[in-house]
Amino acid sequence: MVEVTSSPGMEQWEHVDMMYISIESTIALASVLGNVLVILVVSLNRALRDPTFCFIVSLALADIAVGTLVIPLAVVISLGLKTSFYTCLFLSCLLLIITQSSILSLMAIAIDRYLRIRIPTRYSIVVTQQRAWVAVGLCWLLSVLAGLVPMLGWHQALSSNSSTSPIECQFMAVIRMDYMVYFNFFGWVVGPLTIMTGLYAEIFRVIRCQLNRRAEAVADTSKYYHKELKLAKSLALVLFLFTLCWLPLHIMNCITYFCPHCQVPKSALYVGIFMSHGNSALNPLVYAFRIQRFRTTLIHIAQRCVLCKAHESGPYPSGPLPINEKT
Repeated sequence: MVEVTSSPGMEQWEHVDMMYISIESTIALASVLGNVLVILVVSLNRALRDPTFCFIVSLALADIAVGTLVIPLAVVISLGLKTSFYTCLFLSCLLLIITQSSILSLMAIAIDRYLRIRIPTRYSIVVTQQRAWVAVGLCWLLSVLAGLVPMLGWHQALSSNSSTSPIECQFMAVIRMDYMVYFNFFGWVVGPLTIMTGLYAEIFRVIRCQLNRRAEAVADTSKYYHKELKLAKSLALVLFLFTLCWLPLHIMNCITYFCPHCQVPKSALYVGIFMSHGNSALNPLVYAFRIQRFRTTLIHIAQRCVLCKAHESGPYPSGPLPINEKT
């Protein structure tokens, strides 16, 4: 925690910390509930059980982990829990693993949409659901390997006391800033984001060319590319929001590393943390408002909940709701 000398200053920081915990708890609840609904919608609607939504489910799992693991751990670490050095280091690495899984899931989505446009006739043969789940497993494996690099030695130096006595568990007390800037940010954030931006730019270029070329072609072909364009815009929006929410925190890390004498205000750091964690609660909103098949299934789930409540006081209408329609 930040040291202050005056009592009013201490009260101010305690107030900020309480607000931080309250906002983080709200974000965690929204992230878990929203992304559980994402998985429920995909499981109920057969039309959504394609490779793209396998990667969306992987992203939803990472966002659920943000709500159930990352945010509670971030709160605990911010409060300076007393732990052993390597326990604190492992908890900090868990935060990195889940962040990396989100980035790699977004990368898998971008590659999947690119293949869908580049090889539309062979896509269903090349990209099967089984291969998609294998790719999901690889994404999580790579995330674990990248996130655990500090455990292999790229961490803050151990002092004579930290190896035996408990330390105040702070992220920067165990994670080296050169790892966060060069390896985590430049290598595992800027690199993938640059590749994904290029992939989506190419996706939009190819779709526009196809639509212009087939302006007078078969209506079904035009409908196919319009549908792909709409989905690509929705998924590109997910990528844009991820970039917008995560860049401020990484930029502050760069300022801390390249300008050691520059002081990043605690309030700015909290805003950066809120934005990075809040991104996990935004994705379900994008799916609900931008993807019609997802929105239709979500409405049917809500209708079933209402009908179930009505059944307690009256007869329940026969026949299942059409949750598997391919609109």
